[in-house]
Amino acid sequence: MNGGEYKYIWQANDWPNWRFDLAAVTGLIAEVSRAQGLLMGRLTDVGLTLRDQASLAALTEDVVKTSEIEGEQLNVESVRSSIARRLGVNIGALAPVDRHVEGMVEMVLDATINCYEPVSRERLFGWHAALFPTGYSGLSKIKVGGWRDDSTGPMQVVSGPVGRRRIHFEAPPAERLEAETGCFLQWLNGASNEPLLIKAGLGHLWFVTLHPFDDGNGRIARAIGDLLLARADGSPQRFYSLSAQIQRERKAYYDILEVTQRRSLDVTEWLTWFLHTLHCAIDQAQHTLDVVLTKARFWQHWATIPLNNRQVKLLNRLLDGFEGKLTTSKWAAIAKCSHDTALRDINDLLSRGVLRKRDAGGRSTSYELNDLPA
Repeated sequence: MNGGEYKYIWQANDWPNWRFDLAAVTGLIAEVSRAQGLLMGRLTDVGLTLRDQASLAALTEDVVKTSEIEGEQLNVESVRSSIARRLGVNIGALAPVDRHVEGMVEMVLDATINCYEPVSRERLFGWHAALFPTGYSGLSKIKVGGWRDDSTGPMQVVSGPVGRRRIHFEAPPAERLEAETGCFLQWLNGASNEPLLIKAGLGHLWFVTLHPFDDGNGRIARAIGDLLLARADGSPQRFYSLSAQIQRERKAYYDILEVTQRRSLDVTEWLTWFLHTLHCAIDQAQHTLDVVLTKARFWQHWATIPLNNRQVKLLNRLLDGFEGKLTTSKWAAIAKCSHDTALRDINDLLSRGVLRKRDAGGRSTSYELNDLPA
């Protein structure tokens, strides 16, 4: 097969000799490093407890959003409870957690907290088994904790209805996976000449190109990217979520992957996209930190007033960014109490100045947090 006579990059004669124009991405690397420095500078000043809360928020978002990219919806409170319990962060009452949530949390935390540990086949198989504890993906039984065998045909990424399916990508055949993954893991665990941020982008792309499992490849690829980013940051504690930013740009993410996997091994365009997205993720983390600090100031201000569990739960929902308008009926539904009990809870907070009625009119009165004194 001569150069240019291939459909996917893994079929090229010089695969997997990645190439990129370092000069073209040096400016982006500098911008990302500066954004990381600004974020870490703020976190240094806020104290250990608030850093833990910021990390909890980032990890929760990471677990939820990396699943959303694949169309899977996880319960946010369950994810938060699972992470908080494992990290020893006190968040009050814990929500119930199922096996799928636990599996996702186990993988993400292992990838980041143990970022300096070598990545082996067995470790990847463990992640995969954690993602699919029942041995099924939806209603389909899959091979768990081992490379795919292509028993039902080649691994393809497709879209569209039956009869009009579009093939976006086809992965290397199963008989090549042992050698291909061996080469990848040797590179991943070894010293590299690439800047660490570049290695994170390459690791993400390389694994998702191999697509070595029946399912879960995108989630594991993003976990590998997070592991390499933790190494690049020099800290296993996470304060930003690349997966959340990818979810915000989901279509662009799939588009750039498809284009990259059909071109040459010069992946400068992919790395440019990756670094730009990473920069946006770090900028978003500044807003997340603002929320953490606002919550801390709020609870410090109202620390002396007695509140019941329903009030604490709903106030935290408001602080986290309540979607829509908070009405008495919504309070009752979320707190699982009667309308009269919800109204008493609200009137108590109104009398203390914690809540206020919203100015906007309408059929139902709604409420919002009162401003704290400057």
